[in-house]
Amino acid sequence: MIQWFLNRQLAAAEKKYGVPMDYMRYVAAHSLGAALRMARFVKLAERAPNLPVAAASVAGIVSAQADDCGTCVQIGVNIARQRGVSRDIPTAVVRRRPDDLPDDLRDVYQFAAAVTSGVDDEGLRERLRKRYGDRGLIDLAMAIAMHRVYPTFKRALGYAQSCSLVTVGVE
Repeated sequence: MIQWFLNRQLAAAEKKYGVPMDYMRYVAAHSLGAALRMARFVKLAERAPNLPVAAASVAGIVSAQADDCGTCVQIGVNIARQRGVSRDIPTAVVRRRPDDLPDDLRDVYQFAAAVTSGVDDEGLRERLRKRYGDRGLIDLAMAIAMHRVYPTFKRALGYAQSCSLVTVGVE
């Protein structure tokens, strides 16, 4: 019964996010407990109540790009678009063109890129803390961390073998 429910949830997620979830089907077939634990990350990755949606989206997409070359980035783009983020924002991020972003989002992009590459930029962190507050900075850190979980998990399972074209969609 739980397996049936989980398969329905995976089908709904595939439809919502616009990408196949083969790796999660594999996990669900072999470790129901692990599949249920991984499902918790979805809620964590999508929740950033103390940040503007565009800022959380930029952080998530940049973070996914650090470890993925396709479906996880696509999910970030699709979520951003579903939440009303202008097409120009994910387009600039996917193309790795932070100069095409507004100043506030350029800072988020550069911070997420620094964090995911192991660089500690105290000045940028403080600028973001001033802009979004301590809670916003915490949500930013969560967005960066949570969007790296799935690409890492997929790669460890052997489901990140090939790249796919990321599309932003049309208005």
